[in-house]
Amino acid sequence: MSKLKLSAKDLRKAGYPETPVISIALQVMQQHYKHETKEKAMNILNAVLASPATYLDDAVLKLIARQLVEETEAEAEAVSLNKNGVPFTIFGQEHIEAAALHQMHQAVKLPVSVGGALMPDAHAGYGLPIGGVLAVKNAVIPYGVGVDIGCRMSLSLFDIDPVELHRRKDFFARELKNATLFGSGKSFQQAADHAVMDNPAFGALPLLKKLHGKAWKQLGSSGSGNHFAEFGAVEITEKDDILSVEPGTYVGLLTHSGSRALGAHIANHYTKMARSRRRLPGEAANLAWLGLDEAEGQEYWLAMNLAGDYATACHDVIHTKIAKALGRKPFKRVENHHNFAWKEKWEGQEVIVHRKGATPAGKNVLGIIPGSMVHPGFIVKGKGEAAAICSAAHGAGRKMSRSRAANSFTHHELNLLLLKNGVTLMGGGLDEAPHAYKDIEMVMKGQRALVDTVGRFIPKIVRMDGTTPEQRTDRRTIF
Repeated sequence: MSKLKLSAKDLRKAGYPETPVISIALQVMQQHYKHETKEKAMNILNAVLASPATYLDDAVLKLIARQLVEETEAEAEAVSLNKNGVPFTIFGQEHIEAAALHQMHQAVKLPVSVGGALMPDAHAGYGLPIGGVLAVKNAVIPYGVGVDIGCRMSLSLFDIDPVELHRRKDFFARELKNATLFGSGKSFQQAADHAVMDNPAFGALPLLKKLHGKAWKQLGSSGSGNHFAEFGAVEITEKDDILSVEPGTYVGLLTHSGSRALGAHIANHYTKMARSRRRLPGEAANLAWLGLDEAEGQEYWLAMNLAGDYATACHDVIHTKIAKALGRKPFKRVENHHNFAWKEKWEGQEVIVHRKGATPAGKNVLGIIPGSMVHPGFIVKGKGEAAAICSAAHGAGRKMSRSRAANSFTHHELNLLLLKNGVTLMGGGLDEAPHAYKDIEMVMKGQRALVDTVGRFIPKIVRMDGTTPEQRTDRRTIF
């Protein structure tokens, strides 16, 4: 097997600074990745450079990450947290882990923070906890938005009897598979077409210009993890003036995905930039912000909104493909972002509201809160609760890590659960098993003051990244 050929010139070209980190990186790669291809080695080094904080605990790559962080922080302005943070409201506290509460307590101590809230699906993340809502003054926190910028829910309703999902299961499953592509780094060989790719923002910044080609190839695709596309039965029990759908049961197409590599690169680039300007203590380091009166803050705001538009376009492409295959146009569409920042009025002042894994829930604003691959999702209408900064949960929320979930259940157990609930699963690893999530009914109970339920979505045919039915121990078709 050939030896890895990597030079200091390669690292400089990738953007590594002319400091001792180059020699450290070369030593690490030659020692631990000497039999890898140059392409794979550079992909690893680029990932560490883009977000060194993510690799500080990595057994091998921490040597490189620590050097990058130290060099960045040496140039940054030291910022202290306030001794007492601004007040924040917790919904469903009895079901929220201590780590998420701790992260929220850190976030509200930022000098720019003016308010916060924690949703009942909350769990620990990077920077803000997942399910954390933070209002700040004249600033934006890239890691307060998150890596998957504009991660989005989108639901199309079709005037089709859900019985057809059982009668013509093979047809619906085939079209769902044909219209989607899942997996980290996956791209289409032939790019789709959408007006978002002509957005002038792609030419406004060198970073966005460089990402344009990759974004086009990934247009209409979805990532890994908890991203999905699924058919299900939508139940509307009574007509709501805002949703404006007659009572009945319909076929629904529900998708969950974000801005793919475009959003990840934007998040990592501007998080690194924010950390280079402001050095926050300890665990708060990833909460570094960019002022909206700074050029870098304006750049991020432009890039973030482009990533949000791109995420919307990805859903549009999927829904358009499937509607064409069904020969029907949807008669209703409901959708919403999470992992985003908005300029909003709150308690009489203009603020930037970060919703990291939280759903906008302003007065009469529609949204979707999914459960799991076997549990119902909910079409909701916001109540505009100020204590929640007009927000709600974005799902059931994890109660265990991916690695723990994958080691806690078997494919046989998952298959039995799918069979019991009448669900066909394409893809979806054990890390996404329903057992890994909180009880969605409990989460909804914890936010009765935040949203009203106006419809339910019952999953029937689910497409995700991960293992195929053939790779699972029980090869029976599950429905």
